[in-house]
Amino acid sequence: MSKIKCISALLTSLLFLFMTSCSYKWGFKERKLAGGYTEVSVPMFKNESQVVSIETSFTNALVEEFSRSQVARVVTDSQAPVKVEGTIVKVEYLPEGKRVGGANEALSELPTGAVLATNYRIYVTIHLKLVRVSDRKILWHGNFKDERIYAAPQLESGLINSANALYNHSARQINIAELAVSMMSEAHDRMTETF
Repeated sequence: MSKIKCISALLTSLLFLFMTSCSYKWGFKERKLAGGYTEVSVPMFKNESQVVSIETSFTNALVEEFSRSQVARVVTDSQAPVKVEGTIVKVEYLPEGKRVGGANEALSELPTGAVLATNYRIYVTIHLKLVRVSDRKILWHGNFKDERIYAAPQLESGLINSANALYNHSARQINIAELAVSMMSEAHDRMTETF
């Protein structure tokens, strides 16, 4: 009998402890937008970079994050009490792993002084803000910068006339689309984590 009373007292104590600890929650914290809004619009991002049409990738990635998480329903601008305004501030492409022609036997096919980049690093900078539509008050804002590396187009023969420009364009677009997904996932999480 004494074992049953001990276990019962222990369970009662634990139950009392959990019921009185009001500031602690088990599991994940509920996410929400600043102000508790449940509807949001995500108009097409502004693109201040010189890379054409990438704003679609970033806008769609953020809409997809809201659809997946169901923190807020994405609605049209006329129905939304708040909206996310996004700006692609800058996109940079930096060549890396440069090899100079004539400097060693492996690159003897290149003219002396010619430079071959083996990969490129893409940097993207985004600014987001959550704005209340009625009075244009900024409820939240954040800056995001991320990067990706991709292999440069490679010369396939000893004749040096060109590299595959189509590959380079495609690789840039694919890597920017991947950056859009990862950056907007982080943006969504930061935008909804502390409110």
